[in-house]
Amino acid sequence: MTDAEIIELYFRRDERAISETMDRYQRYLMKIALQIVGDRQDAEEVVNDTYHTAWNSMPDYRPEVLSAYLCKITRQKAIDRLRYLRREKRQGSEYTVSYEELGEVIESETPAVPGPDDNLLKEAIARFLKDLPPDARHLFLGRYFYFDSLKETASYCGMSESKAKSMLHRMRRKLKAFLKKEGLYE
Repeated sequence: MTDAEIIELYFRRDERAISETMDRYQRYLMKIALQIVGDRQDAEEVVNDTYHTAWNSMPDYRPEVLSAYLCKITRQKAIDRLRYLRREKRQGSEYTVSYEELGEVIESETPAVPGPDDNLLKEAIARFLKDLPPDARHLFLGRYFYFDSLKETASYCGMSESKAKSMLHRMRRKLKAFLKKEGLYE
């Protein structure tokens, strides 16, 4: 079944929409949730919450790309779940490691204006990514959007871990300079 057909099931309030979504995206969504929360049971709960949120939101919103829409919901649900748990397991998750790496760029800076708008920051990062070569953009998104481990990200990008680590370090420095240039940080 195509994404358009699945979305149509949601709009018709046909319960098959959930089972079709599960058949098509369960593994993908579990991978994302597991990378963030670090526990299979919590990841399953996050994915189930994703289906529930998709079911409730589709009558008001028709996503252009179902996989991206579900991914966005899953990421946010997983991050919310992780914040809720506040346990030691959080310390070792890929989310925490990735967040700390990127936090060197975003959180360590003094905002140019009090509390820079999250949307302005998202838009600036999107512009930064748009100008990166495809391999660098893929590496950045794998590490900081999907929270894949350095080893896994390097592997599917076809490079060594040391090369990936070096590229990510350079990209974070470039992002920091870009954000300053955009006037988001001093």
